[in-house]
Amino acid sequence: MKRFANKVVWITGASSGIGKELAVQLAQLGSKLILSARNVEELEKLKATLENSNQHMVLHLDLADNGHFSELAKRVIEKYQRIDYLFNSGGVSQRAEASKTAIDVDRRIMEVNYFGNIALTKAVLPFMQKQKSGHIIITSSIAGKFGFYLRSAYAASKHALHGYYESVLLEEAKNNIAVTIVCPGKINTPISTSALTEDGTAHGVMDHNQETGMSVEECVNQMLKATLKKKKEVLIGGKEILAAKIKRFSPALFWKIIKNQSPT
Repeated sequence: MKRFANKVVWITGASSGIGKELAVQLAQLGSKLILSARNVEELEKLKATLENSNQHMVLHLDLADNGHFSELAKRVIEKYQRIDYLFNSGGVSQRAEASKTAIDVDRRIMEVNYFGNIALTKAVLPFMQKQKSGHIIITSSIAGKFGFYLRSAYAASKHALHGYYESVLLEEAKNNIAVTIVCPGKINTPISTSALTEDGTAHGVMDHNQETGMSVEECVNQMLKATLKKKKEVLIGGKEILAAKIKRFSPALFWKIIKNQSPT
């Protein structure tokens, strides 16, 4: 873990959940952080609590408004001269049946989780290519491996990330740029409270699956270990992550099991 010391690390979704815990643990390891999310007030509060707070930077970023990400990347380079790690952890979940979900909500989820995500990567890649090093870590989901109840657009956005970043992984190997796709299962974060319902309003409920899931501290610890090992993909969670393996090796058994699982 000492290899994170003095590295420049950009984290999206840093105001809560996995992104926030990444900031806490990486600050303890001596990284210089760029903390990004929509809620600047929460980011400033977080920055003030982190070790070596004067080394970190708060940068407002809305994944749904991604036309200026190249300018944000230039600001980071002006301050730190390089970007070693990009943790694409920002996103929004869903709690609504596909047939009842307004198409605008589908588009919003895709804009945030997919287009916003890859737009930031496109902004950062030229600098990583120039420095001939870098590592991009994407917080996907177990829903990136299979669809699930109330997650149609969310699962679609995560599936899209896998196709995109597996391509980037191959293309950027020549530039010594690594890619790690992280697929968390049930993790104890507030992601379900802000999940979008069929009309685009927030779900507003902490799901049982999140309340009883793996601690966010353990999840992030495993993410960082996978990053250092430069794993291309890692599944993190409890027994629920076995479903991805069952689907791969025994599809018929997978469909028998998954239909009986609770969506919340």
